[in-house]
Amino acid sequence: MTLTNFLSEKKTVILNRWYDSILNTYPSETAKFLKGQKNPFLNPVGATTYQGIEKLYEYLVQDAEKDKVSLYLDSIIRIRAVQDFTPSQSIRFIMSLKAVIKNELKEEIETHRLHAELFAVELKIDDFSLLAFDIYMKCREKLYQLKVNELQGWTYRRLQKADEVYKKECVYEDIHNELIEFERKEVAK
Repeated sequence: MTLTNFLSEKKTVILNRWYDSILNTYPSETAKFLKGQKNPFLNPVGATTYQGIEKLYEYLVQDAEKDKVSLYLDSIIRIRAVQDFTPSQSIRFIMSLKAVIKNELKEEIETHRLHAELFAVELKIDDFSLLAFDIYMKCREKLYQLKVNELQGWTYRRLQKADEVYKKECVYEDIHNELIEFERKEVAK
């Protein structure tokens, strides 16, 4: 038997362990909620994450196109990019799959001497991680650009408002000065 066969056989167990390892990166209360709530409308983060890793796992077992892999990575990474994770914490979940596979298939790998196949699978996982990092950086760049745009817009609006106030004060001052001049002329007559 090949490693691919074992990965297919134990898909559910490996996916559940991988999902648990991802949830363990969250605070305990959040992890409990994400584990317990199965409704995708009440738990979109958990549902998106599980669907994403399920597709990633399928593409790991089969030879996948990079575009399809990046699509499912993107859905997970976008969530993690806006959360309070460092870059390494955001993509660490991919690397945890290596440990899950090794733990679940330890006996099969030893018995059938599948170390070379395991190495090939680990290289694919490494490629997933590199792709995830690229996606993460694009997401963070977009977030920072949005913040810059928001700040520029805020500054522009403040300057506009200050300009309007200044113009009103200038108009008031001009009218006031004209009144004083008019009164002086009237008094001088």
